[in-house]
Amino acid sequence: MQATRLIVLRHGETTWNQDTRIQGHTDIDLNDTGRWQARQLAQALSDEPLAAVYASDLKRAHATGQAVAKAQGLHAQTEPALRERCFGALEGLTWAEIEARHPAHALAWRSRVPDWAPPGGGESLTVLRERILCALNALALRHPGEQIALVAHGGVLDIIYRAATGLDLQAPRSWLLKNAAINRVLWTPQSLTLVGWGDVAHLETSADGTALDEKTT
Repeated sequence: MQATRLIVLRHGETTWNQDTRIQGHTDIDLNDTGRWQARQLAQALSDEPLAAVYASDLKRAHATGQAVAKAQGLHAQTEPALRERCFGALEGLTWAEIEARHPAHALAWRSRVPDWAPPGGGESLTVLRERILCALNALALRHPGEQIALVAHGGVLDIIYRAATGLDLQAPRSWLLKNAAINRVLWTPQSLTLVGWGDVAHLETSADGTALDEKTT
């Protein structure tokens, strides 16, 4: 079977990203910077041959995906399985608040305990990995020999990076998961291979050469 080329993207910025609040399944929309990032991302990918764009059904990812799709005359197809990890009762809290109110949970989280699940119905890393890789395989199988874009969330991209590089769930993270960065992997039924990660050249300056800080302040 032919390989499928995947462009995997994290949504643009939200206010909760700025505040370091845990979003999870909470449906937070893009802020002004996030919408600008989505437009820049769409322009950067406008010449890429995309057979389809699939996006998480959460607003921040779907709006980003729709911008990318629109630039190609496509429509972002909703895929709930690409949602962020569910963090249950911890959603809406900042890192500092979690450490102060739930120190045992904070330690388990930071230690990346694979079977630890956030209180209130959250997902463990093990469950998240199974969900994401099943979704990725199913979507890639639809497009042999083609290239597709998947628009999702930081936790989703973390799972994909680990799968593509052979790192286990507890390996310390040394790679970035930037909003609206361009990441590329190659899928075959036998393997997932990292091609490129963390390209943010399109976010450094706008098409007219205006510096990033002039666009986001």
